[in-house]
Amino acid sequence: MGLPMNNRRSNTNDVRMRQRIAAEAARIMTEEHLPDFYRAKHKAAARLGAINTRNLPRNDEIEKALVEYQRLFRADSQPVRLKRLRETALRAMEFLANFNPRLVGPVLRGTADAHAEITLHVFADTAEEVGLFLMERGIPYQHSERRVMLAGGESAVYPAYRFIAEEAPLLVVTFPTNGIRQALRCEVDGRTAQRAALSEVRALVENS
Repeated sequence: MGLPMNNRRSNTNDVRMRQRIAAEAARIMTEEHLPDFYRAKHKAAARLGAINTRNLPRNDEIEKALVEYQRLFRADSQPVRLKRLRETALRAMEFLANFNPRLVGPVLRGTADAHAEITLHVFADTAEEVGLFLMERGIPYQHSERRVMLAGGESAVYPAYRFIAEEAPLLVVTFPTNGIRQALRCEVDGRTAQRAALSEVRALVENS
């Protein structure tokens, strides 16, 4: 027995609104430089008059909409910007090679656009080692923090350093040395987060 006509119409409307919210969130993330999925989707829902909806799109649905938006409206500029960010990330990783850097986030996943921040994970006995390394080389930075989702579902906050590298904002999140083996959860799809080593980023740059 199929669904009653009213229920089918309601389900269709829900799906359409979910898709509209995802598309608007993608537009907001691109045009208004808002990298936060949670804030973007709620802002989109409010603009579409669906602030009380319980059927918000998942982050991976928004990322798909973001890729489509970039394909339609940023086909000339986004790939060029992404390549430059990856090249900058590669040089930053070479600079921080003593700390086994790993590239994460939109620059790795390929969705980074004009105002994206490069995020690196580095590993040291203490976070102060990284700060001292930057200080000794004359790199002005700001202390920061980054909350990271762990594989088990809980979260943890790690110290970080934020500075500018070749005109691009760069965030260096510091983990304990053994944190390189710790699995993290991706905020987009909930799977194990990707972390790319220097050799992998070099291959990305050379093949782009």
